Amino acid sequence: MTRAIEIVEVGPRDGLQNDPANLTTEQKLEFIARLEAAGVTRMESGSFVSPRAVPKMADSPAVFAGLDRTRHTKHIALALNEKGVRRAIEAGASEINFVLVAGEGFGTRNQGMRPMESAEALIHSAPLVHEAGIPLSATISVAFGDPYDGEVDVEILKDLAHAAERARATELALGDTIGVATPWEVHARFDAVRATAPDLCLRAHFHDTRGAGLANVYAAIQSGVDIIDASCGGIGGCPFAPAATGNVATEDVVYMLHRAGFETGIDLDAMIETAKWLEGVLGHGISSALSKAGTFPPRR
Repeated sequence: MTRAIEIVEVGPRDGLQNDPANLTTEQKLEFIARLEAAGVTRMESGSFVSPRAVPKMADSPAVFAGLDRTRHTKHIALALNEKGVRRAIEAGASEINFVLVAGEGFGTRNQGMRPMESAEALIHSAPLVHEAGIPLSATISVAFGDPYDGEVDVEILKDLAHAAERARATELALGDTIGVATPWEVHARFDAVRATAPDLCLRAHFHDTRGAGLANVYAAIQSGVDIIDASCGGIGGCPFAPAATGNVATEDVVYMLHRAGFETGIDLDAMIETAKWLEGVLGHGISSALSKAGTFPPRR
């Protein structure tokens, strides 16, 4: 039986939030529509954070207002606190992804919180999400290393996983925000979190800063993870993570998975074309390999 892997497209949020280009709301909506046409059914479509901190996401309310709701795509909104959660609910988000943080240095700069303060914020905000009848997920940022403090203790991940359980989140992602993970760490950390919170569905979020992104995707899947975040074109980064580059490229991940016999529901050719379109709109090169090399075997 072929195993299905769900791709969560994060290009419209994580991909664009730190890109030097300034896409208009209309361009963002076209990007989202192209991703949907390529088969994406779940994506991060915006974030409800301080527009002063992340100005490129300031138009997220307008983006959500302009979405084509007839497609039944799950449009995820990112939030860091109660205010963001309330704004995301008001905007009609299909799902809210709350950010937990595993490192103090990054946490204080990214969201003004230490690890357990972010856990308390999730637990405090979760009832609003449940009352609205919206699925709640969480992502642990810098789960493999903090750009300011260095190594992150796996015990912190366990504590944050417990908090996600208490908040009744249905899914928890481990985020390699600065791209420092190796496949062996991926195995160890996902195994530790699964043993701590066995009822949580796990998701993987990798950046390719040090070239190990696809290897880490492979390791996560070997560890039983069935949900992978990826960004069309490999764009992405965080304003508060020095030198962090983009996420693993959606088309590169899909190519690897399809060649291995996994199902994603993504039309690879359409995703490659979307990446090429995106490169033109951004006005600069993108990092994905498939947008340059194409798929294999070659189409005749």
